[in-house]
Amino acid sequence: MIGRIFAAAALALALVAPAVGAQLQAFERDQLAIETVGGAQQFAVELAVTSEQRAQGLMYRQRMAADAGMLFLYPAARPVSMWMKNTVIPLDMLFIGDDGRILHIAERAIPGSTATISSMQPARAVLELNGGTAARLKIQVGDRVLYRTFGTAD
Repeated sequence: MIGRIFAAAALALALVAPAVGAQLQAFERDQLAIETVGGAQQFAVELAVTSEQRAQGLMYRQRMAADAGMLFLYPAARPVSMWMKNTVIPLDMLFIGDDGRILHIAERAIPGSTATISSMQPARAVLELNGGTAARLKIQVGDRVLYRTFGTAD
């Protein structure tokens, strides 16, 4: 019995541990807000701007503060596909257009899943928040993200 428990724990760790020799990326931090029907919602975000940062994203994280997230920024709007491989916390993914408007929301993405989550149309950015945040704060398609990349904030 103990052997099976140890084997299960080792397998779980292997699924979320970075590859041997892989270097985890560092991320700059910033603030943004989302205008919702309930008012502006503030978030402290990490910025994924390089291809290496976007590839790593929130993989291997065990937790994230309720008012935190990661903003994936692309040089131009394009079709975006994400997945949850090596990600252990459920996430809401907000796909954002050039003008800062939320185009599509994928709620409560399943940790560890390799299923493709698509922007459904060209997106300039993706904001990942803790799973359930969009529903809790009533964030909807059409709400506006206030951030300098979109020309909606200083």
